[in-house]
Amino acid sequence: MPRLIVKPQVIKATGNKPKRIEEYFGRVNSKTEKVSIARMVSPEGWVEPGQTPEFDEYTVVLKGSLRVKSKDGEFDVSAGQAVITAKGEWVQYSSPAPGGCEYIAVCLPAFSPDTVHRDS
Repeated sequence: MPRLIVKPQVIKATGNKPKRIEEYFGRVNSKTEKVSIARMVSPEGWVEPGQTPEFDEYTVVLKGSLRVKSKDGEFDVSAGQAVITAKGEWVQYSSPAPGGCEYIAVCLPAFSPDTVHRDS
């Protein structure tokens, strides 16, 4: 039987400024380990630590711009664009542009603090 997700669970985020994570599916809200799907709202000037996750991440930018930095360089993902980051690849996300960024992140398998491997 289909299961209704009434509302997302707000998850505490890391980074230099407060970012809102609304998890719809994942280890916290739906007890799902196969996939996590969350809406992210990051303010202008937000930067999170670099990470080398054990999951693939699919990101769709809804508003604003998300900066993606890898060992090979960096680029901005604008509203209407998307980016895929493969597991085992070092990446750092930020939203330096005015207005910040709103995006949907899908992680396979689901995001976990134990498998994201953030830089210290």
